[in-house]
Amino acid sequence: MDQEIKAEFKRSGFSLEAEAEEEILKKCLTVCINYKLTPSDLTSNWEAYHLNRDLTGFTVQNSQIAGFLNHLENEQKKAIIKEETYPHLYSSNDVEMLLGDETYDSRDGTIGTPTDKREKLYLDSPQTNELMSYSGRPTKHGSNHMTPFGQRTNKFVVQFAFNKTEDTENDVRGNELAVQEDDVIKRIRPIERCSLEIQGSKPEPGCRYMYDSIENKFNSIENRIIKHASAIGATRLFEESVDPTVASNKSIFSVGMVCCDGEGRLNEKSILLQGSVEHCGGQRVRLDLHNLSHYSLFPGQVLGIEGNNPSGHCLIASKVVDSLPLPALPDIDLPPAKKQAIDQQFQLNSPSSPSTEELSMIIAAGPFSTTDNLLFEPLTELLAYASRKQPQLLVMLGPFVDSEHPEIKKGTVDRSYEEIFQVEIVRRLQDHAEYMGTAARVVLVPSIRDASHDFVFPQPALDLHLSNLKHQISSLPNPARFTANKLKVGCCSVDVLKQLSGEEISRIPADSSSRDRMGRLATHLLNQRSFYPLYPPSEDVPLDLSLAPEALQIPAIPDILILPSDLASFVKVLSVGGKAYGEQPVKCISVNPGRLAKGVGGGTFVELTFRGELDRTSATIIRM
Repeated sequence: MDQEIKAEFKRSGFSLEAEAEEEILKKCLTVCINYKLTPSDLTSNWEAYHLNRDLTGFTVQNSQIAGFLNHLENEQKKAIIKEETYPHLYSSNDVEMLLGDETYDSRDGTIGTPTDKREKLYLDSPQTNELMSYSGRPTKHGSNHMTPFGQRTNKFVVQFAFNKTEDTENDVRGNELAVQEDDVIKRIRPIERCSLEIQGSKPEPGCRYMYDSIENKFNSIENRIIKHASAIGATRLFEESVDPTVASNKSIFSVGMVCCDGEGRLNEKSILLQGSVEHCGGQRVRLDLHNLSHYSLFPGQVLGIEGNNPSGHCLIASKVVDSLPLPALPDIDLPPAKKQAIDQQFQLNSPSSPSTEELSMIIAAGPFSTTDNLLFEPLTELLAYASRKQPQLLVMLGPFVDSEHPEIKKGTVDRSYEEIFQVEIVRRLQDHAEYMGTAARVVLVPSIRDASHDFVFPQPALDLHLSNLKHQISSLPNPARFTANKLKVGCCSVDVLKQLSGEEISRIPADSSSRDRMGRLATHLLNQRSFYPLYPPSEDVPLDLSLAPEALQIPAIPDILILPSDLASFVKVLSVGGKAYGEQPVKCISVNPGRLAKGVGGGTFVELTFRGELDRTSATIIRM
């Protein structure tokens, strides 16, 4: 068809820009498919646009085509709105849709037995040949409306398998042709409902923010430094933390925060160590790392430095302690009441016990709609996949109504962001939860990119207005910690991995296991016991330390750490503790599910199965 478009342009006396001919034809072809235009219709519209805009020359430039396509899209929208202002005439198709789980037989007007075709909405991956309008009704122009997302060929392909088992499918495309017997078996033997306990609920919905002060920021930094110094000092493996700015030829040990001496990026010559007010009045001293064979530093990192400062102006480091010790076992000589309290705290902070139950979960992060429309096709297909796989827990992280979406940035949507969220997201989830039954659970975590929610971090939970489904759909703050079947899960929708990767400097030996950069970045959060250890924060992160500073803390090493990022998706086992304190390291599985939608195409999500132990946990990264 692209050659027909080119021929029509030529017949009308226009030529295409030679350097961008392929790109121009590709854009024109997409518009022709989406709006059911013939090549002659397209060129006729171009002629009118060319005359109305007084464009010079008869060469179609790539710089002009964007404005033309935007004009054409607006014209088509006006035509659609004009046609749909008339009353809607209900047909048998509308009745079939409104009946929900029942099937309407148009031949005799009676309700019949559900068929395979009727259940395709939930059991199979929906083909986007027929798109739904915002109200849930099929649009008049949707029957032949094809989008790039709907035209993709490789659907639900396993991109990466972690700890692969015999149950892991090599290609999930077979889900579209699933045998009906599988579904019958699952209905006879339904999934077991998992337990869910939210560990932190702050900040609370409706909280006041934008009241952060310099004092709050100062106290937050000071508390972090003191907390690290106390934890490291309690091990008695290092000397007591002292003032790093005092000149001394003897070896000293000091705890402080890594800073940069300017506004640029951190480098080896710009590293400063800021001590606590208690030890040095909050003064800073230059840090020399040339004697170290390996290190990994970023601004805001709190660590212990062993070295000497002969001049009083530069601390020459000989050893870096960049992690906190793991919680110690309760002392058997303590009084019973105190021992019981410490023992309970230890159980919360310790890794999962062997009695931890099994858990199946699907993890996905927004955006949930492609950039060329707000039809939320990826979300529809994700829910269809979850309806067939029937995980015990579906974890969804924002953005749900992405503030970076082109239509939202341009302000061309005709509804409020809250209405889009309630209609397009909440109603879909409500239908999914009702279809799956009471055993299925959904967890929602917002994002600072959510146009319909508070732009602050840490972030309160979303307001879902679902009084009848509270036991199935749970809304958590960002960041969030919860336990499901005794499995500890931590998640944060801020792209902290990408921000750390832009600020971190490191020196890693060639034979070191720390050369796994993604794993190293995720380990920083666990070593610092913080969901967001970077300071100062990234410019696009509205960090408010006056809200709930405890919400950013990671008091216990989670079993699963979910960190959505624009970086490459992964599932990795992290090892925390061990070397510096001579203790048994604790394992944690870090998951970056990627983005469910990328541009006009599909992204990735993760399907994870926990089988009582981390070593037996399997996961797959699946491309939409």
